[in-house]
Amino acid sequence: MEISATDLAKMVNGKVEGDGSVMLSSFAKIEEASPGSLTFLSNPKYTHFLYTTQASAVLVKDSLKLDREVSTVLIRVADPYSTIADLLRIVESSKPRPSGIENPSFIAEGVDIPEGVYIGAFAYVGRGVKLGRGVLIYPNAYVGDGVEIGEDTVVRAGVRIYEQCRIGSRCVIHSGAVIGADGFGFAPTAHGFEKIPQTGNVEIGDDVEIGANTTVDRATFGSTKIGSGTKLDNLIQVAHNVEIGKNNVFASQCGIAGSTKIGDWNMMGGQVGIAGHLNIGSFNEFGAQSGVHRNVGDHERLVGYPAVPVRDFARNAVYINRLGELFGKEGKKSK
Repeated sequence: MEISATDLAKMVNGKVEGDGSVMLSSFAKIEEASPGSLTFLSNPKYTHFLYTTQASAVLVKDSLKLDREVSTVLIRVADPYSTIADLLRIVESSKPRPSGIENPSFIAEGVDIPEGVYIGAFAYVGRGVKLGRGVLIYPNAYVGDGVEIGEDTVVRAGVRIYEQCRIGSRCVIHSGAVIGADGFGFAPTAHGFEKIPQTGNVEIGDDVEIGANTTVDRATFGSTKIGSGTKLDNLIQVAHNVEIGKNNVFASQCGIAGSTKIGDWNMMGGQVGIAGHLNIGSFNEFGAQSGVHRNVGDHERLVGYPAVPVRDFARNAVYINRLGELFGKEGKKSK
């Protein structure tokens, strides 16, 4: 697919600076781009690449001021990052979708296959499964008995969805993810730890994305819940009876212990750990490797172990970095 810079600017409500007739046929990172490619500049620390990039056109912010001339075409838009995301979605949606039922695969008797559903080779679809229109189930996926999957949801190769779980519409579940495995429930006895049956399920809202090898455990009873619009990165653990609200984002290797409740629009950096039975509010930000052991309200920015407000963490870091100096002085005095 080729498009001129002028036509692309019309699509994204942008303004062209330079030769609008230049043709664009691919996307690339600004530091690796070649002629014919489109890239974008959103993070200021990459600004210096604007003057050396080989890209034919660059999406930049309306307000960007140049230090010197550039050899590439600029397309000025309100938000380059969201604009490139929109363009990538358009390209992705134009790709052909798989369709039909491949053999060998197993579909239990009585399961209705609506319009546009794809079931790949060696996939398993259990009894009583309900599939929405346009669901894509890739090869080697397992969909257990009584599972419900909403319209246009994508279940990638090797996903395991245990019995009775419910998945919303337009979700993406990446390879290796396990939805509905038993929660980590064991009762101490004189003979050791005895397993507590996990009789609940997992409920996932609409427009949720779950990364590769992420696990969401079923509830002891009731439901482990993930709200609509929430995005989970790879290698995340969500324990039994956790309830996560809408439009949260969790980076890789986060862990949320059992029965914790999380509100809406929170951002978790990589390897954030949240203890069990806590209440986390909404619109919070947690820095990478933060350890959360207390309830958190709304609009907080926390970092460190244990997690503290960003200003306190920065101040404490200064003190810690001076410990050697301070103890060195004390040591000299004692001598």
